[in-house]
Amino acid sequence: MNDEINLKSLENLNKPEVQDSLYKHFSFVADKDQTPLRVDKFLINFIENTTRNKIQNAAKAGNIRVNREVVKSNHRVKALDTVQVVITHPPHPHEPFAEDIPLDVVYEDEDLVVVNKPARMVVHSGHDNYSGTLVNALKHHFEHLPSSNNDLDRPGLMHRIDKDTSGLLVVAKNEYSLQDLARQFFSRATQRRYIALVWGDLLQEQGTIVGYIGRSLRDRKRMDVFPDGKHGKYAVTHYEVLERFRYVSLVACRLETGRTHQIRAHFKYLGHPLFNDARYGGNKILRGVIFSKYRQFIENCFEQLPRQALHAQSLGFIHPVSKKILYFESPLPEDMHHVLEKWRTYVYGGTS
Repeated sequence: MNDEINLKSLENLNKPEVQDSLYKHFSFVADKDQTPLRVDKFLINFIENTTRNKIQNAAKAGNIRVNREVVKSNHRVKALDTVQVVITHPPHPHEPFAEDIPLDVVYEDEDLVVVNKPARMVVHSGHDNYSGTLVNALKHHFEHLPSSNNDLDRPGLMHRIDKDTSGLLVVAKNEYSLQDLARQFFSRATQRRYIALVWGDLLQEQGTIVGYIGRSLRDRKRMDVFPDGKHGKYAVTHYEVLERFRYVSLVACRLETGRTHQIRAHFKYLGHPLFNDARYGGNKILRGVIFSKYRQFIENCFEQLPRQALHAQSLGFIHPVSKKILYFESPLPEDMHHVLEKWRTYVYGGTS
């Protein structure tokens, strides 16, 4: 009887008029390699902007099902289980406030602005970053930036780069430009080139990495590649080796898609994590000798470049109004430049 009541409640909650206003429905299939894991811990890896307490309350209300059976929060999800949950919408993020933060403006007109973001600057607020972000700076320097789909915490933005990635971003200054640029990004009509230093000596001079990218089943802050496409979104990264340093390689990457952590996750999947990328295992010695001199050299490089070695070097798109092709380039930031010089000296000059 209780199960019938819970099932009816779940069906009522899934009605569009109720779901759109208060609730959201999720459905996931556990990976074939999934080890038994509590359902509340499993779901926290997938559902953004929620808490474990909120998921546990959903379980208490009978709103979590595994293979169509109502389960408690301590139920263990196994390989290929289907997990469904109805949960309240996460609260809408607060509208960011203006902060007088300097911006490196590469180009500006009445329709858009191109900025060169330094490493260690978060693009938009969230996850305990509510000040000091690029959006806070944009709010100070530019008035009335448009927001897509009432997304107040990302005014003018169609794309983003990670906190510890440096490089170019375009920001729309009016609604028409926002919509036009959004279409270009969606249809993959933009040109984006990244420079990365990765561990290892890649076998090919150039190649393409294809793999669906989705949130890790074990760590919600990391993205994983799912070759079979059962999880994640289709992602394609083209790369070309620019320079080899025996133990690491400098590569240029062209994005065909724009998924979260795409380059970082793809190269981890390829077996060549980005140099000093702590989240994807690149912050330790993965190639080379074990001698103390080499270890000290790597530690010095990590100290010089305390982030993943990734830079959004170039950005090209069609101007929304003039329809002219615009193309911008950003030189390598000092930290990456200095580390590359250290590698050239170490490998070709014989000293560290």
